[in-house]
Amino acid sequence: MTELTALETTLEGGVLSVFLNRPAQRNAMSLTMVAELSETLKRAEGDPAVRVLVLRGRGGHFCAGGDIKDMAGARGGEPGDGVDPLVALSAAFGRVTEAFARCDKPVVAVLQGAVMGGGFGLSCVADVALADETARFGLPETSLGLLPAQIAPFLVERLGYAQAKRLAVTGARLDAKAAFAIGLVHEVVADEAALDAALDRTLEQILRCAPEATSATKRLLFRTRFERPEQLVDDAAVLFAKAARSEEGMEGMMAFVQKRAARWARGGESA
Repeated sequence: MTELTALETTLEGGVLSVFLNRPAQRNAMSLTMVAELSETLKRAEGDPAVRVLVLRGRGGHFCAGGDIKDMAGARGGEPGDGVDPLVALSAAFGRVTEAFARCDKPVVAVLQGAVMGGGFGLSCVADVALADETARFGLPETSLGLLPAQIAPFLVERLGYAQAKRLAVTGARLDAKAAFAIGLVHEVVADEAALDAALDRTLEQILRCAPEATSATKRLLFRTRFERPEQLVDDAAVLFAKAARSEEGMEGMMAFVQKRAARWARGGESA
């Protein structure tokens, strides 16, 4: 992988921390950042050392939305290979957002400052979203004559149709407590120190869970978005039996009986 310029990553104890790293632009999402997010996610999904991904921003902000300069350049650009540059730009962001939504490893978003537009969308696809009281959420697209085009499905999924419509047509601005009230975020704390503590608690809980079972659970939950319960009964039963007979399943049940931590848990026995 080429050297990252719009992101910064660290891997420690199974946790890949991915920092959006354009603080002077409040981490506005450039095409470079989108490409680096896509590549980072692909590598993380193929790396067994990565058990959790954490998304956060440098400089006190999560993400102020799309980079206006990139949009302006695409608007005035000539089509390449018959593809409108604005269409390509929008689609690239849509693909990376959908990839995070589909990721079968846990994704945690740590939210501060500006959480706007595309940043709002990324917070919607995280499995766990934590915020401090500095976080300010917004969907400014319609007030700019634009559409929240690529994040629309994830707004509806996270918030429900009625709330998504309300936010979109009002170009809504929300503080952290209002975001918590509608289910956009799962926990709100006072400041950065409390946010780090909340992240530590969340990671400890995730790392107690078996990695393969967690991935299989996320894949099954993803299917429930499109398939009715009666269509999943047989497949879910097969998946359950497979997990129960797996090395993880036998280790987990044995650890429960022996009243000890399972091997994969932080503080548990080595594998």
